[in-house]
Amino acid sequence: MTNIRNIVILTGAGVSAESGIDTFRDAGGLWEKHRVEDVATPEAFERDPDLVHRFYDMRRAAIQTKEPNDAHFALAELDRHWRGDDRNLLIVTQNVDDLHERAGAERLLHMHGEHLKALCMACEIRSDWRDPMQHRPPCPICGTPSLRPDVVWFGEMPYHMPEIYAAIRTADLFVSIGTSGAVYPAAGFVRDAKQQGAKTLELNLEPSQGSHFFDEARYGPATEVVPDWVEELLV
Repeated sequence: MTNIRNIVILTGAGVSAESGIDTFRDAGGLWEKHRVEDVATPEAFERDPDLVHRFYDMRRAAIQTKEPNDAHFALAELDRHWRGDDRNLLIVTQNVDDLHERAGAERLLHMHGEHLKALCMACEIRSDWRDPMQHRPPCPICGTPSLRPDVVWFGEMPYHMPEIYAAIRTADLFVSIGTSGAVYPAAGFVRDAKQQGAKTLELNLEPSQGSHFFDEARYGPATEVVPDWVEELLV
């Protein structure tokens, strides 16, 4: 791939699954035994904030007990070495954990927010946050007890979309890793990349819903296929 200079990588739940973080939904449409509509919409938060806070407090605590796996470390290695005046790289993750960062990745955007941040609905400022929210702690900036998880719920606009689309427009290679291909707008990135003339590659445990859009696909555990691909690319 000597002609590859600009790379955009999209990661999903499959990258973190081998670290013990549950994928978004199981076959029954449930998320850790909760209906998504009960814990991941603005309407759910307005209807039952205690339930939503309990759900995210548990996930926030659980994420802090997990560790990056070989797929995270391989992408961080690619980030470290894919540098230069004519080389650009962007990792766009749908995941709300911090395992990419803890592995060492720097050129990273969280399009669905982060579990370890809080968003104040009063002053609209985001703060690092690792503690429970159910007891309605005050915002560290304005003091108002109006914090919510800084995650993008269904019906809300994902973060960083202008930067993501700008990177896709100049990409020579678009890689999707560990995604279902079912959640938009991320599921449409491969088609946007192909329209710009980029090569496209899927790395996944099994074919995604959009696997037919990719030029090439490699299937297997992320801890195996991602390090193998990064090693090939950096040779």
